[in-house]
Amino acid sequence: MSRILSPPSTFAGRLKYLGPGFILSAAIVGSGELIATTALGAKAGFITFWVIIVSCLVKVALQLEFGKNAIYTGTFMMHNFNQLPGRKWGKAHWSIWLWLSLQGLKLLQVGGIVGGVAIVLNMAWPAIPVNVWAILSVLITSFLVYRGHYGPVEKGSLVMIILFTGIILISLILLQGTQYAIHWDQIKEGLQFSLPTSLVAIAFGAFGITGVGGDEIMYYNYWCIEKGYAAYTGPNDGTKEWADRAKGWFNVMYLDAVLSMVVYTIVTAAFYLLGAAVLHSGGAVPEGYEMIEVLSRIFTETLGPWAKNVFLVGAFFVLYSTLFTATASWARVWGDAFGELGWMKFNSVENQRKSIAILSWILPAAWCILFLFIQSPVLMVILGGIATSILLLLIVYVSLVFRFKELPASLKPSLTYDIFFWISVLSILTVSAYGVIRIL
Repeated sequence: MSRILSPPSTFAGRLKYLGPGFILSAAIVGSGELIATTALGAKAGFITFWVIIVSCLVKVALQLEFGKNAIYTGTFMMHNFNQLPGRKWGKAHWSIWLWLSLQGLKLLQVGGIVGGVAIVLNMAWPAIPVNVWAILSVLITSFLVYRGHYGPVEKGSLVMIILFTGIILISLILLQGTQYAIHWDQIKEGLQFSLPTSLVAIAFGAFGITGVGGDEIMYYNYWCIEKGYAAYTGPNDGTKEWADRAKGWFNVMYLDAVLSMVVYTIVTAAFYLLGAAVLHSGGAVPEGYEMIEVLSRIFTETLGPWAKNVFLVGAFFVLYSTLFTATASWARVWGDAFGELGWMKFNSVENQRKSIAILSWILPAAWCILFLFIQSPVLMVILGGIATSILLLLIVYVSLVFRFKELPASLKPSLTYDIFFWISVLSILTVSAYGVIRIL
């Protein structure tokens, strides 16, 4: 049965079809924002605040390109990777093999997130060991998402976004009644686009870890399709009606992506300001998940024990939202990749459900086992970050192919869109080149 649907033409109408961006926001705001962004604020003070804002704003163009590709093809990401020009090794395009080669480090990264969730829960209930919390966290998460339905993932993400955004903003507002109060002059200082030489390396690092990453950009394809954007558009029959429908659903997807960006930018900025206001004057910057303990202790000292509990709840949802959405998203991406490699069947709705169910249990178990053996969540997240940087370069390449080789001529975007797209591409390439130069 055809699901073709005319796109809503009003802002209010488009709001009813939002959703994939909720999942992305929940995935994006995680340990990088909670720990690394706060640490940058602690080290640099307010002066590099603008770096965080710019980082969150400029990368979204690549996400839009992947969202558009999902709408006009209606096919999943790894299938689309396999159609790219260039060499295939066996059944799969080289881009799929490159993605697969990075997954060892990525497993470590999410294992570090499992550790972070367990550490926060142990802070709240010390009687239960960290390792037990880690096992419970992955078992509960697998149970919540293994059925493979879109709706619960979207609703769960939305609830967690509301909770962690509200709590982090409340935490920031509560500071205004203490000696750590933030003043407009400090914000203004951070928006002057100045960058002291001593902070260049820190600022480039922050650009790399904040905002939407390569993983989340790939996830977006699956969530746009499961939300129905591609089905509502219908297959490309070459008519003007199809092109108009596609552009209309592009507009819905643009709104979804932009509102998602607003959410993760606000939360990331809040963590930065927290670090700049509370920890910058103190000198020593806490390492890793010690950051949560130090911040929660400061809240206790300034506002009382209840404030520590509020902050811990916010920290938990920041980390757990990443674990929750990663489980749902990874099960889809891995199932799709294994389908293209011929290792699993992913060619029908029934096969997709089975693959997602299996991987929703196997992947979290692997993350948990890695954490239990390595017991160094910060190092695990950092190692995964290296793979994320390489993956983002692959995403840049693929987005260029999508934009200039595969996008139907009838859907060609405006000059303004292309300018923003190139700013996004060049900023990522510049930061990547800087990172390589520093390593060499």
